[in-house]
Amino acid sequence: MVAESRTVRKVRRTELAAFLRTRRARIMPEDVGLPSGPRRRTPGLRREEVAQLAGVGVTWYTWLEQGRDINVSVQVLDAIARTLALDAVERAHLYRLADVPTVPSWHVEEGVPEELQVILDHLYPLPAVLLSGRYDVLAHNEAYAALCPGFIRGERNVIRKVFFTEECCNPYPGQPEHVCRMVGFLRSGYAKNLHDPEWVAFIDDMCARSARFAALWARNDVASPLGRYRMVRNVASGDMEVVMTSMSLPSMSGSWVQILTPAQDSDWEKLNRLLAMSPDERARPWQEHFDRYHAEATA
Repeated sequence: MVAESRTVRKVRRTELAAFLRTRRARIMPEDVGLPSGPRRRTPGLRREEVAQLAGVGVTWYTWLEQGRDINVSVQVLDAIARTLALDAVERAHLYRLADVPTVPSWHVEEGVPEELQVILDHLYPLPAVLLSGRYDVLAHNEAYAALCPGFIRGERNVIRKVFFTEECCNPYPGQPEHVCRMVGFLRSGYAKNLHDPEWVAFIDDMCARSARFAALWARNDVASPLGRYRMVRNVASGDMEVVMTSMSLPSMSGSWVQILTPAQDSDWEKLNRLLAMSPDERARPWQEHFDRYHAEATA
C-alpha cells in the first residue's frame, strides 16, 4: 500500500507539472503587463515570470513544474491560480494534483447557468432545488416554492431554517436522524473548504447560535445526502412524505440538485391540491399560523 501510494503521488506530480506548463504557455506576457520581447523561444510566460507574479521563489516554482515532491500551501496555490487565470474547474484540478485536501468552493457570484434553471422548471410538478455545499438555495422551481416557502424567504439557507425555526412550522419537523445526516454532509463539504473564510464564519455562527447544532458538529460525523423518505411540513397542505433524490453537479463544485417525489398516492394528492392553489390561498394558512402562534415574536 505504501509503494502504491508513492506511485500515485508520483503520477499526480507528473500530471501537475504538465498542467502548470500548459497553463503557463497560454498566458501572453502582454496579458499581464509584461513586454513580449523579441527573444522568446516558447509561447507564454517564463517560469521566473510566473514565480514573480505569484510572489513565490523561482527555484521553488521550478521544482513544482519539474514534478518534485514538495509541500504546497493553499495560499501559494491560490496565488499561482490567479497568475495563470485558472477558472473554478481548473483551480479544483490544481488542488487535487497538488495533494491538497481543500478544494475551492463555487460561489454564488459566478451565477447559476441558465440551463440549470430550465431543467429545474421542467421537473415540475416535482419540487426541485439547487443547493450549495452549505445548503444555500441557489435556484428552485415553482413546485419547490409552493412546498417549502420557508426555505426561499429571508436568508435562503436550508440548514439555518431547520435549526432556527420552531418545530410547529419547521419544514423538516422531528426526524433527528435526518438532521444528523444533514450536519454530517455539511462537515464533508467543510473538509474541502478549510481555507475558505466564508465557510469558517458560517460554521462558527451556527455553533454560536444553536447548541443543538454545536453538539452534532462536535461529534465529527460525516455523511452523504440522505435519500429515500422524509416528512415535509406545509401548513397549507398538511405534512407530506416525500422521497428525496440528490444529484451532484461536477460543473459547480460542491453544489447539488435535490428532487422531492411524493411517496404515496395520498402525498401526490396533497401536492396536486397545493399546486392548484393560488399564491394567496397558499399563503393564508401560513399567515394565520404566525398570527396565532408567533405574533409576539414578530411584534
